[in-house]
Formats: sequence, C-alpha cells, structure tokens
Amino acid sequence: MSRLVKKSPSVCTDLPLDNADIWNKLVLLRQLLTSCFGPTARLKQVHNNIGGHVVTTSASSVLLPAISSSQPFINLIKTSILNHVSRFSDCGLFAGIFCLALIEQAKQSGLRANVSIRVNRHLLALCTSYLQREDCGCKVNLDFCSSQNLITLARSIISSKPACVLTEPEILHISKLAVQAFLLTVPCTSPGTVSLGRVVTVPVEGHPVLNSAVFPGLLVDIPDGLCLSSADHLCSSLNMVLFSASLAGDLSELGDGIIEVHQGVDTESQILDQLLELGKQVVKDEVKLFMCQKVIHPVLQQYLRSHGIIVVERLGITLMEPLTELTGAQPVAALHSVIPAKAYGKVKDLSIRQFGSKTMLHLHPVGESAICTMILCHRNETMLSELKVVCQKTEHVLRLTLREPSALLGGGCTESHLAAHVRHQTKNEVSEMVSALQCSHTEYLHGVEAFCFSLESVARALEHDGGNSLIDLTHAHHWTLPAGIMKEHMEDSLCSCGCGLVQSSPCRKWTYLNTKYAEFPPAPLLRENTVHPRVLDSFTAKLNALQVAVETANLALEVRYIIQDVN
Repeated sequence: MSRLVKKSPSVCTDLPLDNADIWNKLVLLRQLLTSCFGPTARLKQVHNNIGGHVVTTSASSVLLPAISSSQPFINLIKTSILNHVSRFSDCGLFAGIFCLALIEQAKQSGLRANVSIRVNRHLLALCTSYLQREDCGCKVNLDFCSSQNLITLARSIISSKPACVLTEPEILHISKLAVQAFLLTVPCTSPGTVSLGRVVTVPVEGHPVLNSAVFPGLLVDIPDGLCLSSADHLCSSLNMVLFSASLAGDLSELGDGIIEVHQGVDTESQILDQLLELGKQVVKDEVKLFMCQKVIHPVLQQYLRSHGIIVVERLGITLMEPLTELTGAQPVAALHSVIPAKAYGKVKDLSIRQFGSKTMLHLHPVGESAICTMILCHRNETMLSELKVVCQKTEHVLRLTLREPSALLGGGCTESHLAAHVRHQTKNEVSEMVSALQCSHTEYLHGVEAFCFSLESVARALEHDGGNSLIDLTHAHHWTLPAGIMKEHMEDSLCSCGCGLVQSSPCRKWTYLNTKYAEFPPAPLLRENTVHPRVLDSFTAKLNALQVAVETANLALEVRYIIQDVN
C-alpha cells in the first residue's frame, strides 16, 4: 500500500494560444518545417534521448513521426499533416508551414478568432474555385502522350529532398525511372474496370545511383549458386505454386486447437512424410517453380531440387500479393490437403540477375502484367532509405494524375500567384463580404492580408541562403534574388521565375514579396510550345493540402481548453 501514489488531477489549459510554452513550440515547429522546405533545405537529424536509430531527413512523412511531443495541441497539428501525407504523399511541408503561418498571423494581427475563421473559410473557397477553373493561371494540363511534364513532376519531388544526396544526372535518371515504373503499372489492354498494378522496390546499398533500373515483372531474392537449365527456357510457360503456410514441419504451424498424439508415434517423421507427399504431387504436376512465404523444410527442398524444381523460400508477406497478380497463383494456406489445380500459376520465363551481393530471380509474366520491380542503388544506408521513401511517394503522386491530369506551377509561383489573385478579387467585394461574414471593414482587410501573407510565407520558405523573394507585377510569379545583389543589378541576376515559365525582360517590374504592393490582376501566360515549366507540384495533393492547412488552422483557433490526463 505504501507504493500507491494518489492519482493526480487532469491539467486544464485555458486559451492555449495565449500559453507561452505552447506558442513557443508552435513557432519552433514552423521554423523546423520551414528549414526543411525545398531543394536547398537543411537536413534534420532526429534521435530520441533513450537511444535508437538516428533519422536524417527533410521529408515530412519521415520527420514528423520521429518527433515526439507531450503537448496535445502540437500533436493535433502534426496528426492532421501526417493524415494528409498518408493519403496524398506530397505537400506535407506546404500544409504544415501554411497552417502554422495562418495561426501565427491570426494571433499577431489581433483579430478575433471567430472572424479569422470565417475569413479563412471564405478565402479558401475563393482559392479552390479558382484552382479548379480551366483558365487558372497557375495550372498546367498534363498530356499523357508526352512524358516530359510527368518527368518534370517526378523530378520536382525528388530534387526537393536533399537527404537523397543526388547529382543532377542522378536526379534525372531516377525521375525517368519513376515515370517508367508508373507507366508499367498502368494496364494497356485490360477490358472493363482498370486495376492498377504495383511497383516492388528493391534497395541495393553500396552501388552508384546510375545503376538503378526498372524491370517488367518481379525480382525476388534467391540463394547464391542457383543455376537455370536451358530446358527451362524451351517452354512457352512454366508452372509454379505458391505457399503462404509454413513448410518447416513444426507442429505449431498446423494451426490452433488441441493435437492428440498416440504413444509411440513419431510426429516429426509423419509430418515429413506429409511434406514429401506434397513434393511428389508438385513433381507429378510438372511444377518448375516452388515458392513459399515462410520456411521450407531442408529435406523437402532437397527432394524438389533433385527433380529440377527451383525452390524459393522466406518471400515475406509483402511479395505475396504482387506474386499472385503476376502469376495468377492462389496461395496455398495448408499442407494437409491436395493442391487444387486452380491454385497453380504460370510464369513465361525465368532468368538470374546480379546486383552487387544480391542474386535475384527474375519472373517474367505470361501475358501483360502491371507488376514491375525498381532496383534502387545508393552509396550508403541513410541516403538509400530516403531515396526509397521519395520514390514511393513519387509513384503515388504520379498515380494521382490519372484522377486529375493537371499539375500546379512549382517554385513558389502558385503561392505568390494565388496571393495576388486573392488580393485582387477581394478588393471589389469588401462591402458585400463584411455583411456576410459579420465583421468590420478593417477586420476583413486584416484577415485577407494575413491569409495572403501566409501564402507568400510558403514561397519565401524556399530560400535558405540569405536571398530575397520577389514577385513580378505582371504574372505574380515568384522570383529569387541571390544574397548580396544590389537592386540596380537585379535584371542581370534574374533569369526566370521559380517555375521557369516567365523570363526576365527590361520592361518587367518586381517588388519584394514580404512588402505591401498595389493589388493587380495577374495576367495569364501566353504558353509557347517551346517553353515548359521547370518545376511542377501535384495538383491533387496541393489542393487537399491547402484545405487541410486552413481547416487545421481554424480548428486550432477554435480550441478554448485543453484537458490532459498526466497520470
């Protein structure tokens, strides 16, 4: 009884945004995310204070789960961003920076929370309706007859993750591979409902990035020394069988329930006899490839190999679904029954591929298959781990283009263009919106300025080397002026905007992005066939990130009490 501790009462925090500790943590989180944004971002090394793996990254999907906080208010924002990333794979840093900037601007402007919320909702609707218009000035239509914009989109995602430590040729090579892998997962001749395939990523450490490659079909690890006989290549297809049950011969693998064993019965020999009967059946059925998710008994392996059957064990659960899609096999989940004929699958051909220390068996599909394998090479484990995550996210973003074949201009141009559009649109609706939003004229203008300033802060977050962010007063695109350049030499230093579509000219005028400027309608771009964007962002991901950022910021502004159980 002396060890019992009296339960502590829950801690209640009133008006969390007025709490200095919570506010400082919000500012620190914004600074952290801002420093990770863009191709020249600063990397973060995260390590908890009780040991464990050191994470080196600038990607929100890796960084945020590695950061722990005891403050529920911080976890609310972090969880919201991670939920967006889990669904759309991109624009997590954009959502986080924009959300935290909205909260900070609402607090610093002195606006009432309910007014900020109503203005934010109205301006979000204004932005989303503009982005979904056909004549939107910061949207690019993707043409699937050409891979150029798809490669640009992939390259923009990969180049924004400096922890991958890639050179320009390596970035281009991986971008092309990502697009190639994506296109291989889209079936060409499948009638009816189209089901997308998948990319299986195999990391290979210690080899140059340019050795990375994409192969149609599936590559699986096999033991060294496996040889394929020439007879295997004479058939138009090879029979194969796939087991999801363990074939190690353990009693525990027979399932749940009570096992009755008669006295004097050798259970091991009986199980082994059952395994060998299984082997005899697959030999009779002319199976050439025997695969198992788990372990195969050495005696069964030897029996199968003595009959010319290729044996692959310990596949793991992640390869089971791609294997069934590629071969048409149905995984066999038990060893006590006869294998039905419909459980067998087929592969067209088998070959051996060597990647450094990895020996892999290449399974070629009989017909068209939307399964492919990406071999990713890099110099060390940390870089390879980041590259694998980025390539998987890139594949997901490319898939989103099938739903909405559009992209947004990158390099901060969408954010600066949207801010200019919002300022121009709201100028002529002040009286109408003041009445609809139940706020004063001044409050509405302050709310608009806070929203636009927050958008522009995302564009400014791309610069980490002391340069200045500018906006041109024609198209409202984002420009970066390197540090140390005087204003009179500005034209010589500015070649093109952040996305690369607008070129510098003597008649063009700029102003600093963090200063007030007279509102103007952003002029549409005259698209030339010879000029293509240099940086693109995912339309679907950024549109959802915009909504998530505003809704999360509004939720944070609405929180009045935080009640936390500290026991």
